[in-house]
Amino acid sequence: MKITGVKAVFYSATGNTEEVVTAIAEKIAEKLGVSMEICNFTLPGGRTEVQTYAPSELVVFGTPVYAGRVPNKMLPVVQNNFKGEGALAVPVVTFGNRNFDNGLIELRNELENNGFHTIAGAGFAVSHVFSDKIAPGRPDEADREIMMRFAEAVAEKVKKMEEIPAPIEVRGEDPVGPYYTPLGTDGKPAVFLKAKPKTRPEDCDSCGICVEACPLGSISREDPKEVPGICIKCQACVKKCPTSAKYFDDPAFLSHIAMLEQNYTRRAEAEIFI
Repeated sequence: MKITGVKAVFYSATGNTEEVVTAIAEKIAEKLGVSMEICNFTLPGGRTEVQTYAPSELVVFGTPVYAGRVPNKMLPVVQNNFKGEGALAVPVVTFGNRNFDNGLIELRNELENNGFHTIAGAGFAVSHVFSDKIAPGRPDEADREIMMRFAEAVAEKVKKMEEIPAPIEVRGEDPVGPYYTPLGTDGKPAVFLKAKPKTRPEDCDSCGICVEACPLGSISREDPKEVPGICIKCQACVKKCPTSAKYFDDPAFLSHIAMLEQNYTRRAEAEIFI
């Protein structure tokens, strides 16, 4: 099948998903001898228009997994802002070393519903945004080797493809089940939906980097120490603050992080489907 271009499309609050998706898309484009373009819908400005893709294009579409599924605040964007019109697609999810649960199959289903034809899929472990103790340094060299082999296999599949195949089979429940329930160290549900980042006043110089980094535009421009909007715990403001002024102190949230550190420091491996 003749492909005229590869698109890397992603939501990536802290950069992990961007790294994985662009690496895969670049290698596919290289192997197919076509150009690669990026569509980053992480910030509100990247979600203002509907993107449409032609049958001759291949889209590597990625999101991180939040509570085992596509992030709930990004799901409507995935559903409404991207139209396949027969384009090929490769759904890719990243997860913080626990499990991608139903995130990949959910993304596959949404892309199929939007007119894409999914021909491969993958889930990659990355460093957990909640804790530096969980999967530090991921993706690492071993992960990148798998990415490259996966991308090369996708390119070869496309070259040999004479007709549109059935949707790629991936791991997960279909229909998709509920979101994973975060647990605390006591084994009980940890409820922290209303938790928001705090700011150390002595460390904040009001540079506004956190304001620009927030995927939901929830941090006040007038006073970056205030968060009047919804917080999805993506950690963009914490990770990108140059003075380390942002932090979380919600007890339930911290208990969940401690539970993850106790139970999910083993190496979770990538899973590919092609």
